[in-house]
Amino acid sequence: MLKMGHRGALAYVAENTIPSIEKALGFGVDGVEIDVHLCASGELVVFHDFTLDRVTNGTGELKKHTLTELKQLKVKDKYAIPTLEEVLDLLDKKYLVNIELKGRGTAAKTCAVIDAYVSKKGWKYTDFIVSSFQHHELEDVFSLNKQIPLAVLTKASVAEAKEFAETINSKIIHPNFALLTRENVRKAQEEGFKVNTWTVNDSDTIARMKAYGVDGIISDFPDRL
Repeated sequence: MLKMGHRGALAYVAENTIPSIEKALGFGVDGVEIDVHLCASGELVVFHDFTLDRVTNGTGELKKHTLTELKQLKVKDKYAIPTLEEVLDLLDKKYLVNIELKGRGTAAKTCAVIDAYVSKKGWKYTDFIVSSFQHHELEDVFSLNKQIPLAVLTKASVAEAKEFAETINSKIIHPNFALLTRENVRKAQEEGFKVNTWTVNDSDTIARMKAYGVDGIISDFPDRL
């Protein structure tokens, strides 16, 4: 079972920051889940929200700020907003990275970065999972590069996630744990899907997901996995 840190180790260090990811790696995870947006100057930054207000000392929409402007901000008064490349350089192909496409138009740039790391830095496409709730972004990745593993995120329906996954040749679904039963996990796996579930934090739910036989768990508390 894959043990994945959610936005690094969100429960311990500010989400989607280099120190949070380092914390997760220290817990012996197999990989980390991170979120990406395009900023105004065209780079992919690792950040969850569409706006800066909740976790930084900045305000407004992230996409309207350049990388230079974003780098001047602090997450939780302490940490820098990293670029996707900074995170990949830290992971150095030793860990799986699940890149969730958050902002619109993130697919093409994400594909370009992944292609560069595969062709120039010794990564394999199987070191990546690209996931999203936004079907059009996953469709864009599929049209650009059919070698990148895709995962369909859902908090609504396992059946609908599988149905859409078939259209983009995805064999991974990422359902919220509240959607899962022993039966629908087994059925998905029998149909050839891997089931990675989120965001599973308390010990009882972690134990239940393990009993269901899920393929991976994404958690704010990766040490509990």
